[in-house]
Amino acid sequence: MTEQSQYPLLSRINSPHDLRQLPESSLEQVARELRGCLLDSVSRSGGHFAAGLGSIELTIALHYLYNTPEDRLVWDVGHQAYPHKILTGRRERLHTIRQWEGLAPFPKRAESPYDAFGVGHSSTSISAALGMAIAARHTGSGRRAVAVIGDGGLTAGLAFEALNHAGDIGADLLVILNDNNMSISPNVGALANRFAQLISGKLYTTVREGSKKVLSQLPGVLELARRAEEHVKGLVVPGTLFEEFGFNYIGPIDGHHLPTLLATLRNIRELSGPQFLHIITKKGKGYGPAEADPVKYHGVSPFDPSVGIVASNKIAKPTYSDVFGEWICDMAAHDPRLVAITPAMREGSGLVRFQREHPTRYFDVAIAEQHAVTVAAGMACDGLKPVVAIYSTFLQRGYDQLIHDVVTQRLPVLFAVDRAGVVGADGPTHNGSFDESFLRCLPDIVLMAPADENECRQMLYTGFQLDGPAAVRYPRGTGLGVEVQKTMTALAIGKGEVRREGTGVAVLAFGSMVGLAQGVGEALNATVVNMRFIKPLDDALVVALARSHELLVTIDENAVMGGAGGAVSEVLAAHGIAAQVLHIGLPDCFLQHGAREDMLREAGLTLEQVTEKVRARWRAMTSPAACQ
Repeated sequence: MTEQSQYPLLSRINSPHDLRQLPESSLEQVARELRGCLLDSVSRSGGHFAAGLGSIELTIALHYLYNTPEDRLVWDVGHQAYPHKILTGRRERLHTIRQWEGLAPFPKRAESPYDAFGVGHSSTSISAALGMAIAARHTGSGRRAVAVIGDGGLTAGLAFEALNHAGDIGADLLVILNDNNMSISPNVGALANRFAQLISGKLYTTVREGSKKVLSQLPGVLELARRAEEHVKGLVVPGTLFEEFGFNYIGPIDGHHLPTLLATLRNIRELSGPQFLHIITKKGKGYGPAEADPVKYHGVSPFDPSVGIVASNKIAKPTYSDVFGEWICDMAAHDPRLVAITPAMREGSGLVRFQREHPTRYFDVAIAEQHAVTVAAGMACDGLKPVVAIYSTFLQRGYDQLIHDVVTQRLPVLFAVDRAGVVGADGPTHNGSFDESFLRCLPDIVLMAPADENECRQMLYTGFQLDGPAAVRYPRGTGLGVEVQKTMTALAIGKGEVRREGTGVAVLAFGSMVGLAQGVGEALNATVVNMRFIKPLDDALVVALARSHELLVTIDENAVMGGAGGAVSEVLAAHGIAAQVLHIGLPDCFLQHGAREDMLREAGLTLEQVTEKVRARWRAMTSPAACQ
């Protein structure tokens, strides 16, 4: 079947301009075709899935009524933006999404003029769209700004900071809350939809604003009228909170009912000042298995749409997240002071079992990384032993709290830093390229990186036993397949481990690069060291290796600038040792999305590439010209 016969309308839409040429009566068919196209493409390529199914009608309505890309449309995170990519000229490349040199997993300014703002982390949309609204006011461009944020994204403090600012300055901004967590309540039906159209319409707005002018001369009466209006609206809508921020709240409405969406958005488009539209959608809409289990279908590998995702019978090696999940359950059984905190990453961080077994000791603070860190500090002040399970790039968002609330007070908080190093398909916004750099500069913190799964367990135990801040950084995915010992043994703080004795070259490897370093050692007869600790560094071992080898090579899966290699050079400089040092790590750029293997190759971190780099430096040092 040809694309034209399968998707007769969608195949003709290569831009929102093409969409806007269609009669409104055909948009329901466009929605059906778009849903089918998304299912067909993502089931073959993998990617974010359920959120996009839930945003199809909203995407069509926005591009149909707003003059994109001149009008600015900002998606929060971007999980829901696959339909947006399809309608903005990227339909034929959607099957390449999240793959090396394919479409980016999230909206990306360099990819399309329709991607008004690059995203990847949650809760940035309102701030960004507000900035664009301010710019439109300043330049007089007249362009509109719309932010689409999910109910999960609205749990972050950044979103409320933006709402507060927008309401304070009266910006011409539309915020759409795409609420797919709550079920559609009884008041979301014909009555509520009609009510939303009424309160977004010109008659209501004219009467409302005119009454304000008249009653402003009678402050007491104005306040009474305001309270009466809130009471009436509150009978039907939960909008008082957003009204207090200075927004005109409209909704909730059915986000899958195109006539209501179109009518309401048409009315809102004519209003000035901050507007807040609350829509109710169903994640996974239109595909039964995704509707039934939207978490399972949030991000998918390729699957057969006629069958759905089928669990593999193959026994998989445990991931580092699995190792953490088992350790924290075992540790909690031994120490009643242990509590676990996560910023909305229960599944990803491996805390599903812990929540089930220790529900009163599990705290999901939603998408609020700053709060996650500071609430852990408060717990530690009063005798608990908090473990914060957090992705490397999400810890960046809580950095001030890490310094100000935990480290300066030397509080015993353990950070389990997941997704350290390159992560693959989610790309530059999710690569843990910098945590070594921003953690190792903090006084009194203990920073560890395991070479394998068993060492990860032992390091978590080691960090938990300390009476001060500690962090264990470990990569995404599976390890080397070593047996994980149930017994937990604390490691000697700041001590490395020589894995192989060689001559001439010493390779100092950190964390995930130890296995690769052993291959380099075999190829070049080099000494190989598992450094284990990034801070405190094993100074004595570094000095001894520098004095017994001609070349030191450091390898870590972090940006070279500020990484563990820099710590080695600092030790040598402090001891007045002028050694030859080669630092190998992630380059000074943002690596793009793709398979982990592709990204490591692009970074020059394959066994062959690293071996050749070391061999080339050794040749340059030992050639006759270099010796003269």
